[in-house]
Amino acid sequence: MTTTQALHEARDVPSAVPVFWPMALATEMFKQGQALFDKNLCFLEEEAKIYAGHRPEMATPHGVRLELRTLTLREYGTPGHAVPTLVVAPYAGHTSVIADYHEGQSLVETLLANGVPHVLLTDWHSATEDMKDLEIDNYLADLCVILDELGGKANLVGLCQGGWISAMIAARFPGKVNSLVLAGSPIDADAGDGPLKKLVHSLPMSFYEELVQSGGGLMRGSFMLQGWKNMHPDEHYINEHVDLYHHIDDPVYLAKRETFAAWYETPVDLPGRWYLQAIGNIFKNNLLAKGEYKALGKTLNLKHITCPIYLLAGERDDITTPEQVLNAAGLVGTPAHDIQRQVVPGGHIGLFMGSRTLSMVWPGIAQWIAAR
Repeated sequence: MTTTQALHEARDVPSAVPVFWPMALATEMFKQGQALFDKNLCFLEEEAKIYAGHRPEMATPHGVRLELRTLTLREYGTPGHAVPTLVVAPYAGHTSVIADYHEGQSLVETLLANGVPHVLLTDWHSATEDMKDLEIDNYLADLCVILDELGGKANLVGLCQGGWISAMIAARFPGKVNSLVLAGSPIDADAGDGPLKKLVHSLPMSFYEELVQSGGGLMRGSFMLQGWKNMHPDEHYINEHVDLYHHIDDPVYLAKRETFAAWYETPVDLPGRWYLQAIGNIFKNNLLAKGEYKALGKTLNLKHITCPIYLLAGERDDITTPEQVLNAAGLVGTPAHDIQRQVVPGGHIGLFMGSRTLSMVWPGIAQWIAAR
């Protein structure tokens, strides 16, 4: 066999001939290098896409019932003879999309599918400069307008900060509230020993006042977002990027990440005066639980709440500890047999948008509301 013939045959099986091992290795390294380059490029493009600040959108078809200064009232289902159910979304730096997040992962959708035919949602507006001096009373007044628009009475479903707002309405106007669900809502802000409580009490009011001043009279959502992320820095600054890199070829994972980021990475601003009132009166001094909070001209007494109540807490919720929710049972005037308590596995956000809680817990709450 000539040398030329040997080279031609060896070309077909380079790894079997020692002289061609370096060439085969180089070829394989080039292929891996190109694949790695392509993966890194996809990762960078996806990171840019995720953090581009897409506007989150409600998942379930609906109409707009009212446009007020503080919110847009979104309407779902069919108005009829049933008492309407108003979901009072959190107003804590993120949009109200948390209550209608994604098909198959929507609290509104779950309520509609389990016996609650008419649902409305407070879609809170991001505060603009001319809203910086709005107070909690302004938001309570707009909720009163909504309740009158709906016939004077509704079931209230208060999520997180929307819970203490709902409790204020129920205490100030008991006749307007047919039933009250409080999910992850800090009614007794002094209860428990959570990190948020520690943080609020460890910093003077001047710290929060300076934040508002830095925001031009507003509490900037970007400030709050940074604070939430700093509560779990490993998760937000390391793990989520590592997970994205590992799943860069998984379109289902990417779609879920993009949907979540559209909500989580799009914060809303709060009126500075509203925010400082909430920090000082609700979280630092716990005036609502103590019966010393004055709203719309009267001091609120939670004992005036006598409607049926459902209390829902997250076992590992480090934003609103279970005690802050469940202690409401001893503060309201509702008879014990009309108070339901439930603690579920998981943390704070999972109470409102977690697949497990939405599929296993909220259908029962929806049926409880419908039975009222």
